[in-house]
Amino acid sequence: MMKKSIFLSFLSSALLSLSFSSFSPWILAWVGFLPLLLALENKSLRQSFFIAYLCGVVFWAATVYWLIHVTLIGQLVLILYLAIYFGVFGVAIYLSRVFSPINRMFFITGSWVLLEYLRSYLFTGFPWCLMAFSQYKNLPVIQIADFSGAWGVSFLIVLINAGFYLILRKKSKKAIAGICIGLLLLSLGYGFCKLSYNFKNLANAKVLKVLVVQGNIPQHLKWNRQAVNFILNNYKETTIGALGDKPDLVIWPEASVPGLFGQDELEFAEVFSLARVQNINLLVGAVSQVKENYFNSALLINNFGQLLDTYNKLHLVPFGEFIPFKKTFPFLETIAPIGDITAGKKYTIFKQPADFGVLICFEDLFPQISRQFIKNGAKFLVNITNDAWYKEGSAPYQHFAASVFRAVENHVYLARAANTGISGIIDPYGRIVAKVSDGKGKYIFVKGCSSQEIYLVTAKPTFYNRFGEVFVIFCLLLMFFTLGCSVLEKNKDHNSTLFKNG
Repeated sequence: MMKKSIFLSFLSSALLSLSFSSFSPWILAWVGFLPLLLALENKSLRQSFFIAYLCGVVFWAATVYWLIHVTLIGQLVLILYLAIYFGVFGVAIYLSRVFSPINRMFFITGSWVLLEYLRSYLFTGFPWCLMAFSQYKNLPVIQIADFSGAWGVSFLIVLINAGFYLILRKKSKKAIAGICIGLLLLSLGYGFCKLSYNFKNLANAKVLKVLVVQGNIPQHLKWNRQAVNFILNNYKETTIGALGDKPDLVIWPEASVPGLFGQDELEFAEVFSLARVQNINLLVGAVSQVKENYFNSALLINNFGQLLDTYNKLHLVPFGEFIPFKKTFPFLETIAPIGDITAGKKYTIFKQPADFGVLICFEDLFPQISRQFIKNGAKFLVNITNDAWYKEGSAPYQHFAASVFRAVENHVYLARAANTGISGIIDPYGRIVAKVSDGKGKYIFVKGCSSQEIYLVTAKPTFYNRFGEVFVIFCLLLMFFTLGCSVLEKNKDHNSTLFKNG
C-alpha cells in the first residue's frame, strides 16, 4: 500500500510540475492534486506528512531545477524547505477526515491558499509558482484576480481537485458537483464579460507607444570589462533600428548598462547621449553607488539626455542580492556567491511620458509592491529583469506568469524588458499583446525588440488593489467555520447517542 501511495504522490508531482513547464499545459493543474488525495487515504498523521512532503520535494525539484546553474547547495536547501508546505498540506488533509464532505472540501482548499500565502511572506517570501500562475494563459479564469488576487485562482483549482476526489469516493456527489460547477461557471462568466471590454473604444484613453528591448547578453559577459563596448553597441543598435515606430518610452532590462552609475562616467555618458541624440525617453537598469551603498536601480533619462529620476529596488533576492542573518550565521555566505546590495526605501513614480512604476527582477512576484505603485499614482507598470542566470528552460516562463497576474489584479498595462526573455507587453486583462521573438516562436535567448501602443484610462482601482488580501482572510474564516461546523456535528451526534442510550 505504501508503495502505491508513493507512486501516486510522484504522479501528483509530475502533473503539477508539468503545468509550470515552458509549454504550460494548464489543464493538468485541475487534476494534479487528485493522485495525492488518493495517496493519503487511510494514512496516519505521520504518513500523511511524509507522503505529501515527498510529493513536495519531487514537485519543487522538477520545477526549480534551473536553480542549479546558480547554486547547488542553495537549491537543495530551498527544495527541502518548500516541501514543508506540502507536508503541512498533507496534515490538513488528514485532519479534514472528520468533517462532512462539503466542509472537508472547503477546509482542504482554504488550507492550501493559506499555505501559499505564508510561503509568499515568511523569511522574506518565495511566491514562485503559486498554483494560480499555472493558469496565466487561461484568460477567462484569471480575471477573478482583480478582486481576489492570485489566491482566488489557486482556491478554484484546489476546490475542483478536492471536489473530483470526493465525487470519486461517492461523498455528497450532487451537492459537491453543484458547488464546483456553480463556482466555476460564475468565474468563467465573470471572465468572459471582462474580456469583452476593449480599451481602444474609449475616446478619453491616453495612448503611448512603448518599446521593450531584449539584448540577449550572456551572463558571463555582463560584468566583463572587455565586453562593455559589445554590450552598449548591442543595445544601441537594437534600439536605433526600432525607432521608426516612434516610441514614447524605450525600456532596457535590469542591469543592462555594464557599469556602475556614480563611478563609470564614460559608459553612462554614452547612454545619456543616445537618449538626447535620438530624442527618446529611455529607462535603463543599472547598479548604482551612493557613498558606500550599492543599489539595483532603474534610471529614467529624458529626451534631452537628463536624468529625471531613479528607483532603487525595494525587495531584494535573498542569497542573490543579500545574505539574510549573515551576522548570526556567517556560514550562509558559502551558499551562493553574491554581491551586497542595499534595499531602496521609496516607491518612485516616474513622470515621463506618463506616471509609471518599475518592478525590478522578482519584485513582480509580490503583489503588494504593484498595488502600492498604483495607489501612489502609477498608470502602468514596468518590469525589468535578467533571467540569464538560469539558462534555457522553464524559469523565464514561470517568472513571466507573475507579471500577467500583476496586470490583471490592478487593471493596468505592464511592459516587460528581460535580458534574455521573456520580454513583451501585457494588457490589463492578461492578454500578451506584444512579445520579442525570433520569428519562429522562440522567446528566450534571442535578441530583438517589440513595440506596442498602450491605453491609459482613468478608472476606479480594482477591489484587490483597494482592499488587498481580503480573500486570504476569507479563507482563514472559512477554515474556522468548517472546523466549528465539524465540532457542532460531532457534539450533536454525541448527544444523540446519549439520548438513545438513556
